[in-house]
Amino acid sequence: MSLPLNFNKANLSAMSLAKVGNPVRNEPLRTSQSLCHFKDEEAELLTHCFLKSFKSLELHQLAHHTDVEKNELFEYATAIFEDNENLLESGANIASHLHAKSNHANIKSGDLCVALINDIVISGETVQAISIIKSESKVPFLQISERDGDLVLTTEQGIYPDKIDKGCLIINHGKADGYSIYLFDKSGGSTQFWIRDFVGAKPVTNDDYLTKRYSELCVAFAEEGLPEGTPQEDRMAVASSAINYINESDEFDLKEFESTALKEPERIEQFEEFKESYEEEHGQPLKEKFSVSKKEAEKAGNKLKSKMKLDVGVTLQFSSGFVHEAERFMERGFDEDKRMEFVKIYFNTEV
Repeated sequence: MSLPLNFNKANLSAMSLAKVGNPVRNEPLRTSQSLCHFKDEEAELLTHCFLKSFKSLELHQLAHHTDVEKNELFEYATAIFEDNENLLESGANIASHLHAKSNHANIKSGDLCVALINDIVISGETVQAISIIKSESKVPFLQISERDGDLVLTTEQGIYPDKIDKGCLIINHGKADGYSIYLFDKSGGSTQFWIRDFVGAKPVTNDDYLTKRYSELCVAFAEEGLPEGTPQEDRMAVASSAINYINESDEFDLKEFESTALKEPERIEQFEEFKESYEEEHGQPLKEKFSVSKKEAEKAGNKLKSKMKLDVGVTLQFSSGFVHEAERFMERGFDEDKRMEFVKIYFNTEV
């Protein structure tokens, strides 16, 4: 199950700031000498800005290959939660840790904000959280101000909340397992330095996670794992059969899934090879049995659509429901005169 979070009463208490450069380019690290505090109206606006991007994300936890207590963010977050007076020092330590990990030529310098958030509610319990955001790009904005008795228009550069590049929310919940955390990297995370090197996070492999991963795996297998030349409608049928199994099952069992949804021994072998590559790429094996998350299964079913792109500039898009009737309503062939393939679709009326 996902973590039942409520941000409605949350409020930002204080914040430490830093400018984090890239050490490879000899860019410095600068940290604030005092904490920032805000008036009620400012705090309300900033609280929204510092939490909005963390809604509906995948639950993670801090980790370390030996002991989670050796994870740097675990150490600094614990110090803050145990004594909020440590926010300035620990905020500087977090910035220093990020600076040390920004040792790749492609990592951009940016502004770092480490904010203490109060009154986040989890299942009726009120807890604190630490919101860490990094903005790597400045957005220009115009401001009309008064100067020498007249109005002037000036251009400023600032952080735009919707353009925040990276974030990590550490919630004071589940400490023994590495806290409950949410994180994002809108830059695409090509170097994985934010999630892996800086935060040191791993996803919580609960039912939501497993249902989502297997749904993604099935669609990816249909699109990429079948032999080259497999007709698009056959790929759709494989994906649809797999997603239908997940949707209609309360308990996922890999062996039952293979025999029910994939059926053919050759296809099962292809799937197992693709699954092994998928697990290696994501760095984590998938459990073979779990309780299906109906919420995630429904999302997967709603997203399951397929496109057939033709080299004459036409794209056909099919819903998952069409797959079951494809043999009745769709016909493929080869026109000997034109020396071209064709697709024929039968229908009753336009809708």
